[in-house]
Amino acid sequence: MHRALFSSLRQGTQSPYDELRPPFLIDYDRLIFSNPFRRLSKKTQVHPLAKNDHVHNRLTHSLEVASVGRTLGLGVGHHILRIDPKCPHSPYDVAAIIQSACLAHDIGNPPFGHAGEEIIKEWFTHHASPYMDELSMEEKADFLAFDGNAQSFRIITQLENHPKEGGMRLTHSTQASMIKYPWEAIDPRSGGKKFSFFQSEKKIARELLEGFGLKEAAELLRHPFSYLMEAADDICYALLDIKDAVELGMLKANQMEEIFLPLCGEKEYQKSLSSQGNSDYEKVSRLCAIAIGRLTQQALESFIAHELLTPKKGVKDLVSLFIDKSLREGLEKAKALGHEKIFNEPRKIELELGAYRTIGILLENLIHAAYSLHRGEESFKTKHALMLIGHHAPRREQSLYEKYRAVLDFITGMTDNYATHLAGQLGGMGR
Repeated sequence: MHRALFSSLRQGTQSPYDELRPPFLIDYDRLIFSNPFRRLSKKTQVHPLAKNDHVHNRLTHSLEVASVGRTLGLGVGHHILRIDPKCPHSPYDVAAIIQSACLAHDIGNPPFGHAGEEIIKEWFTHHASPYMDELSMEEKADFLAFDGNAQSFRIITQLENHPKEGGMRLTHSTQASMIKYPWEAIDPRSGGKKFSFFQSEKKIARELLEGFGLKEAAELLRHPFSYLMEAADDICYALLDIKDAVELGMLKANQMEEIFLPLCGEKEYQKSLSSQGNSDYEKVSRLCAIAIGRLTQQALESFIAHELLTPKKGVKDLVSLFIDKSLREGLEKAKALGHEKIFNEPRKIELELGAYRTIGILLENLIHAAYSLHRGEESFKTKHALMLIGHHAPRREQSLYEKYRAVLDFITGMTDNYATHLAGQLGGMGR
């Protein structure tokens, strides 16, 4: 079954053979050199518009997740060779697939991180009428439950490089490894929050996963490699958010015993905490490095022990299956600390409130302009507002849903700084 998880087929035109770069490595290169990936350097990970250069942004976060994902991929690749010595795919193929999926996992996140997602959802909830009166229930759900995961899938399959011919044209294995939630927004499993494809990409996603045989009855299943991508993300964000909080003075090294003691062990914890001459940041950096190493090994062992190479229904995530209970609980406590201390930090809240106004102004002007275009009620202002989007601006012949998708493609592609600048310009126009 594991051989069926590999496919070097691409959406659209197939790439010619390249003897220097295997197909899955080409995926990595295409992502690294893409515009959406480069813009992640100016997008919030947790702390909006941070002035401290050591604080993570979406780009540095994605690179670190890709590093952990590559290690997990190599481990699983070697496991595949042990159970199937004649497998035509090397461990480095698996590593490249997971590494590429990790690079792409946040490529669709809007400005201001998860706060940006919430702002978009809230805006459409409060402006459902008249803007969404003509949309189907499925189409409405895409906006009311907007998710960066689905936008990432849209970018790689539709928007970037070749909008009419398969987007980035990544291999099917890399595309499938990005899909954590193989359902649409209106599906009850989304809980109104998490899903991996919009209505505009539903057909692509279904054909992709069905091509791997990832379907049971009417339900799509996750590609096994997606659990590795998700675990790499969970490990990195839970610990490195804490590292950023220490750098910004929100937390002290001696406040995190219940997290790092189980993750690093008594000996390493005490050694790191008592190191003379090291700052809190240096102590926590060492603890994070040790913890990430142990958690990565645990993720690999748990993936193999639970035989996740065989597609399964109902598996929530890899972390929930960790064999070592102390490591699982330590990671969960790290996540909880982030939500309790970091996400409620006053300065962060202040900046996120500013983000509400910023994204609100963008949506108010551009969605209104798209709606006016659809209704044939354009004005000087709405015409010029849509001109800002450029050649990807909504077109008269498109459906209302497609017009709104084009607006959100533009807004979600913005960096924090550009969103702030443009909102300032539009905010002075009134309506």
